[in-house]
Amino acid sequence: MKNLNYIILFTAALSLAACGSKSATDAALKEKKNKLEQLKKDQTKLSTEIAKLESEILVADPSSKPDNAKLVATEVITPSDFTHYIDLQGKVDAVNISFVTPRGGGGQVRELYIKKGDQVTKGQLILKLDDAIVKQSLVAADQGIQTIKTQLAFAKNLYQKQQNLWAQNIGTEIQLITAKNNVESLENQLKSAQEQIKVTEEQLKFTSVYSNVTGVADDVNVRVGELFAGPGQIKIVNTADLKITTQIPENYASRVNVGTPIKISLPDINKSLDLNINVVGKIIDPTNRSFYVEAKIPSDKSFRPNQIALVRVQDYQVKNAITIPVNTLQNDDKGRYVLVAVKENGKLIARKKSVIAGELYGDKIEIKSGLLAGDIIITEGFQSLYDGQIITTEAK
Repeated sequence: MKNLNYIILFTAALSLAACGSKSATDAALKEKKNKLEQLKKDQTKLSTEIAKLESEILVADPSSKPDNAKLVATEVITPSDFTHYIDLQGKVDAVNISFVTPRGGGGQVRELYIKKGDQVTKGQLILKLDDAIVKQSLVAADQGIQTIKTQLAFAKNLYQKQQNLWAQNIGTEIQLITAKNNVESLENQLKSAQEQIKVTEEQLKFTSVYSNVTGVADDVNVRVGELFAGPGQIKIVNTADLKITTQIPENYASRVNVGTPIKISLPDINKSLDLNINVVGKIIDPTNRSFYVEAKIPSDKSFRPNQIALVRVQDYQVKNAITIPVNTLQNDDKGRYVLVAVKENGKLIARKKSVIAGELYGDKIEIKSGLLAGDIIITEGFQSLYDGQIITTEAK
């Protein structure tokens, strides 16, 4: 029992020692972190004071020369045309797509004359539907017409005889009128039967399905023996009449119109085109907040519907614009600025110039005001410069 008590006391002592050691380590680490943070603050303060004093000394004594001038790279600003594009993804689409449907109620396929991928011409017979019942109806209607014609001939003969008798004052007027009505009734029946024949003949034509466009059979989802009843079974695409389509975000709606230039790149076939938009949608898609545009493309056998197209829509252009590399534009509490190199008292000095930026495209940003043609902008080494610092463009 005594041994057990000793073991318990020894374990507790070890635990307390470990806790104490851990607490001491944590306290030491915290103290080091606090000291490092204070040193960083002191360093920043000292650097700021040094830069300020150097600038003030340089102003008061232009002949003073620091130990080393800061090495930088510069570039003379030259006006050039600046163009902004909206970079999008689009696709090649067909202008004319025909979904073949049967006239009438459709029917069972008896003959199919095309398959997927076949070239089809306008007016070509695509398939034949079951026409047995329609043909029987046509035969029956024709027989009915022949019967009516026979009855009509007999009725006309009786009417003629009745007229002859009436002219000789033989018979009654009722008999004459009845004979005349029989003729007129049969003539009306004949006309009705002939019109029905035309309807039946038209129904027979419905059993022959033709293509109404020239193109390629993109979908043929029906086989002999199946029911051909509606859209979605046969699709003909005119691959000779194509367009580029894409969706443009609605915030560019005021910048994009019919006639807006666009650049098209088809990476899979390594082809590029310069086109103009010819259709601009008037409705914003509520799901993606964009509107539809399209541009016709010339006929080319290498173009295929649904090809991916990279679309660059030109929405902004300025002639003789001032542009700078976007990475040279900096910010401080007063706004945006760039550092330029100027000659002062025979020395090359870095100076801040406040600017107003415009559009950004690629690695160039437009400067609307603050810089002029001929200004020398610092393009490398500007990150650690301050206003008034002496610089050099030549390595020692």
